[in-house]
Amino acid sequence: MPESSATSSLTAVLGDIMKRQVAAVQDYTLLTVQALRCMFTPPYYWLDTLEQMDIIGVGSLPIIIVAGLSIGGVLVLQTAAQFQRFGETALTGDAVSLALVRELGPAVTALLVSGRNASGMASELGSMVVTEQVDAMRALGTDPIRKLMMPRVIATVLMVPLLTVVFDFVGLCGGFLVAYTTLRLGAVQFWTRAINSLDIGDVVQGLTKPVAFGLIIATVGCYCGLRVRGGTQGVGRATTTAVVISSVCALVVDFFLSRLLLYLFQ
Repeated sequence: MPESSATSSLTAVLGDIMKRQVAAVQDYTLLTVQALRCMFTPPYYWLDTLEQMDIIGVGSLPIIIVAGLSIGGVLVLQTAAQFQRFGETALTGDAVSLALVRELGPAVTALLVSGRNASGMASELGSMVVTEQVDAMRALGTDPIRKLMMPRVIATVLMVPLLTVVFDFVGLCGGFLVAYTTLRLGAVQFWTRAINSLDIGDVVQGLTKPVAFGLIIATVGCYCGLRVRGGTQGVGRATTTAVVISSVCALVVDFFLSRLLLYLFQ
């Protein structure tokens, strides 16, 4: 009898957890659809959108540049030994270019933007919820989704692809510097092979993924912020949750997008 009672209680607990997770996914989906719907109907808050573009885009440039230089250099260092074994050091430009444009550029940029901006969105909106500023906006007839969430979604979706392009270019520059100093590759040889190795499918992959990642980062960050409960401790939990969920979702979506785009362009 006690064993039966323990089993039923465990089943009930697991059922409650599953119900909460399903409800959270449903709330997130509805919030995202509502935010996307607001993009096509006035009023628009362009000044807020430009401000968020400055915060997300320009504010993220330093970490994007440093990370791009480092990863581009590391790619050359890791591949140089293998290429030297077979006397194919000229292929270094091909390897670095394909790795950055297809995968590393979009994925690493998404993780960096998630760590910097998803947490910021969650903490900022969560603080507004805790201090009842969001309720005050509703009382004054302003839609918080349109005023607070839509500018952040638009700004992130626009800025993440641009940051990815910067990351790819800086990564190639870092790779060239290391290849020039360690492998003695000339600029013409490196850049010609790096550019010629790319085709339209690679470029489409490199620019499609960041759009999806930007949408995930912004919507998850805003959702976690607007659903804060429990005062200031809830703000801290929402900040951590936003970074973890947006990063994991971006990596999971990256797998399925890669599979789909490789199927379409190969």
